[in-house]
Amino acid sequence: MQTGPMSSRGTGSRRFIPNSPFASNEPAEVAETYEVGDQVCHDRHGLGRVIEKTGSTEVGRLLIDGAPHPAAVDEAHQAVGGAGGPARARGASRGSGTIEDVTSTPTAPKSTAQTSTRSGTPLADAGIALGPLDGRYRAAVAPLVEHLSEAALNRERLRVEVEWLVHLTSRGAVPGARALTDDEVTRLRSVVEDFGPADVEELAAIERETVHDVKAVEYFLKRRMTGTSLADLVELVHFCCTSEDVNNLSYALMVRGAVRQVWLPAATALAHQVADLARELRDVPMLARTHGQAATPTTLGKELAVLAARLRRQLRHVDRAEFLGKLNGATGTYGAHLAAVPGTDWLEVSRTFVEHLGLTWNPLTTQIEPHDWQAELYADVARFNRVLHNLCTDVWTYISLGYFAQVRGQGTVGSSTMPHKVNPIRFENAEANLEVSSGLLDVLASTLVTSRLQRDLTDSSMQRNVGTAFGHSLLAIDNVRRGLAGLDAVPEAMARDLDQNWEVLGEAVQSAMRAAGIAGTPGMQEPYERLKELTRGRRVDGPALRAFVAGLGLPADVERRLTELTPAGYTGLASELVDRLG
Repeated sequence: MQTGPMSSRGTGSRRFIPNSPFASNEPAEVAETYEVGDQVCHDRHGLGRVIEKTGSTEVGRLLIDGAPHPAAVDEAHQAVGGAGGPARARGASRGSGTIEDVTSTPTAPKSTAQTSTRSGTPLADAGIALGPLDGRYRAAVAPLVEHLSEAALNRERLRVEVEWLVHLTSRGAVPGARALTDDEVTRLRSVVEDFGPADVEELAAIERETVHDVKAVEYFLKRRMTGTSLADLVELVHFCCTSEDVNNLSYALMVRGAVRQVWLPAATALAHQVADLARELRDVPMLARTHGQAATPTTLGKELAVLAARLRRQLRHVDRAEFLGKLNGATGTYGAHLAAVPGTDWLEVSRTFVEHLGLTWNPLTTQIEPHDWQAELYADVARFNRVLHNLCTDVWTYISLGYFAQVRGQGTVGSSTMPHKVNPIRFENAEANLEVSSGLLDVLASTLVTSRLQRDLTDSSMQRNVGTAFGHSLLAIDNVRRGLAGLDAVPEAMARDLDQNWEVLGEAVQSAMRAAGIAGTPGMQEPYERLKELTRGRRVDGPALRAFVAGLGLPADVERRLTELTPAGYTGLASELVDRLG
């Protein structure tokens, strides 16, 4: 067993066969001494810290966080102790754990400041979260823990293992395996439904022995069956399964639950909130801006309705998502199934099992279900994110223009130095989280569709980031909803801008001139060019525009319509278009 500094290269001497061309001429490394306070690295359990010397022996001891009971170790020991003997090390988390005999060397140069009288606890030992989702923003994303955490993954693995056992026995797929009683089925399913923190710890302890997550789940379930009426069926647990049979179904159940029970309801509520605000502001005229310049007026409600419709369209895509699954063995051929029980229709058993879980059966796979459905779903969610990001930037701009006022509690602070400020932090926070989420979803979608030949393990590490991707999106949704709830429209500010930009009516005048010319009115030549000369690069007020219209020689009804027109009234069908939201 090797321990030592945390670096890209292990600290133990490298060993080569006698005739190896790679054998090094470097002298063997000499074990270093260490003192109280040094961090040490264990090859199986990870980071630890020396907390005291243990006498004259040459064996250090490392306390590994998380194991429920001390465990004896029979590894060979290496003399590494310094003056005064070796030391005992503590794991870098919360204190309870397994005592392990280890060899250890310092992970960093010693400092004279490191003494046996050191006080204080490292932040890691205090349970401080590394990332913002499990720290600062935990409350907003907590519902996803039930679906996309590591514990949720193991619970769903248990669910798949239990349901596979129930399915095999209920269909008589394996001759000699008796049917389960109703009480036994209930007892098995309760293992899943009652899965909690103590079970998480027990499963983690098993995994430290197996160093295999799915096998640990199998052993965990067998423990629960041993000593009960189910003991005769323990070898049906994980029958003919490869780990990916369990994993792909578990992830499909997890993602389906997270999307349908958490993310989609939150995103749908946000889209409805935007639609409601659009209806409320249906008739509020506003100067539009294209390329940042004054353009044909619209209504604030119509512009919000555009965003609501875009969000809803993406949500329809997400709502139609398929969640695929497979159970067909190590390379997707049912080889073990046929070798064990050739008389069973394994295609039918597999199909009915996957569909029993509420998933779509995929009959053609390698060892892994190809994850194409995940790529499709994540692309849809990322596109929703980007539409929502567009909403954030637009609302942020309307706030900066004074079209929205932010309503904030008197106890809140906008700026640490400028008391007057109320910053649009909800929308800025949402922008950042949407960018993180979309970036992760893009990586997931592009990476998960590729697996070397019949299987590689890149998807395993990649899928563990699904929760983070959805977490940042959910956090953004929460921020936008809070931000929208704190907005009040300011029609007066919009009216001022409209009244200062009469030149936007140039479009209406030149269009009316074109129509009149086509209808036979003389003197309507070059309408665009004449309005361009009047309006481009200059301010035009109401009297100037009316005087120009009066001198055009338009039919009386057309002239009257144009002279009565104002920028605030030039919104076309904007209000009626809001009603298209339904």
